[in-house]
Amino acid sequence: MSTVPYAFGLTWLVVVTTKAGAETAQTTTDPTSEAAPGFSLGSIRSGQEGFIQGLGPAVHTLSLESGATDGLRILGSRQEHDLGLVSIAYGRMLGGVEGDGRWYRGNWEIRAEVFGGEEFSPSSDWLIGVTPHLRYNFATGTRIIPFVDLGAGVTATGIGSPDLSGTFEFNLQANIGLHYFIRNNLALTFEAGYLHISCAGMHCPNLGLNTVKGMVGVTWFF
Repeated sequence: MSTVPYAFGLTWLVVVTTKAGAETAQTTTDPTSEAAPGFSLGSIRSGQEGFIQGLGPAVHTLSLESGATDGLRILGSRQEHDLGLVSIAYGRMLGGVEGDGRWYRGNWEIRAEVFGGEEFSPSSDWLIGVTPHLRYNFATGTRIIPFVDLGAGVTATGIGSPDLSGTFEFNLQANIGLHYFIRNNLALTFEAGYLHISCAGMHCPNLGLNTVKGMVGVTWFF
């Protein structure tokens, strides 16, 4: 009996077995394969359990938030101004993860925010503002990413005396918050902070508007 069919069959078996082994090895070692669940986007570094270990240097963000403020009669303000706010912001990471091995390990982010809303107490009036922000996102290795944030920008408003006196004003913000990731590129965002509006002495009165704010929304990472 000829040995050619047996030789051919043996060769085919070796080739198939080698190819299958190579595909299995690739699937096991590929960090973005389905075997590693969770945050597997190329721009987001994944850990062994798939949780975020830090945002990549090319990650962009888009946030939509809404909330309200509680007015404070401090720093010269004569009234407590309560506001309803909506906000949209675009951000980009300034580089990779910094502070490896330290408690403050994370990423710097530059953001541009447009916000608007209405004062509903003690009177009814409008406001809109544009604010650049500098944010630091802490890399915790979990689905929860805390952040701290500072911003300074310009505001147009119809709110007047006794605390403000002109349409053109400046705004200062200091915020803390967190992202809670519900998908690999989508997070719920919770934010609390301080908002100050005044004209820096360009016109009088310049007592200023001071509030604490709470915001909630969603942030896309891409």
